[in-house]
Amino acid sequence: MTQVYDRVAVIGLGLIASSMIHAMRRAGLAGTITGYDLSESHRRMAEEDGLCDRMAASAAEAVKDADLVALCVPVGAMGDVAAEIGPHLRPGATVTDVGSVKRSVIDAVAPHLPPDVTFIPGHPMAGTEYSGPRAGFAELFDGRWCLLLPPEGCDPEALGKLRALWTGMGATVEEMEPDHHDLVCAVISHAPHLIAYTMVGVADDLRRVTDQEVIKFSAAGFRDFTRIAASDPTMWRDVFLNNKDATLEILGRFTEELFALQRAIRTGDGDMLFDYFTRTRAIRKGIIEAGQDTDAPDFGRGKRQPGE
Repeated sequence: MTQVYDRVAVIGLGLIASSMIHAMRRAGLAGTITGYDLSESHRRMAEEDGLCDRMAASAAEAVKDADLVALCVPVGAMGDVAAEIGPHLRPGATVTDVGSVKRSVIDAVAPHLPPDVTFIPGHPMAGTEYSGPRAGFAELFDGRWCLLLPPEGCDPEALGKLRALWTGMGATVEEMEPDHHDLVCAVISHAPHLIAYTMVGVADDLRRVTDQEVIKFSAAGFRDFTRIAASDPTMWRDVFLNNKDATLEILGRFTEELFALQRAIRTGDGDMLFDYFTRTRAIRKGIIEAGQDTDAPDFGRGKRQPGE
């Protein structure tokens, strides 16, 4: 691949950020990469591993002279970071983010950026339940989607370069409008995570009654809930607080569907249950056919651990 940016600054060194750094290096997409994380332990791990070419002492220092700045912090921290780095951004630089909520991030970040800086929000649709600078790997974005949300009148050259970066890191890029993005993500990510957290919480209550049998005899369905529920609690707290309306709308619809299923079970309506499960099974088949997962055991993810 051809180098896309000369100097890249990455603020926040978790799973997505560290995977971006590995992917950029794999394809030679960046000249130098400067990193910063508020966590001293994350900075230390990143320095020990040589994750970045340079580790800055602050976010403001990290963005100095950067052509691209990637904000990879929890969505609730985006505004504070933008306020810190705004006065130090190079004219003509591009700022992007990787948050899974977009409207609130745009509202929090955009006011702090100077007019000669291009802000293009982004959302790579990839992840694992692991976090931290040692959780990342170059292949995370291969075959996955990255959504970009360019503002009206966005500089086409800046947008083209950011698209080239994500394509070079293995992703397929599509553009989307912010409010529509937040509703889509409430369906495919945010509500499922909340349901997984709830189911694991219920199991934790039952574990006290069943003498560890919930954990001991866990089958695939419950194991997958626990994988999702093991995700970064800070990130997901901020996601729900910053995508409240869309998530509550989807949870309302989920509750209606759940009541319908409860009624079918209570009344012995086997035909309704069979038809419902047949329709939902087709959704799973469509996800596999779209290349977004595999029908292999454990969803094809195997036993991978952070850093492997």
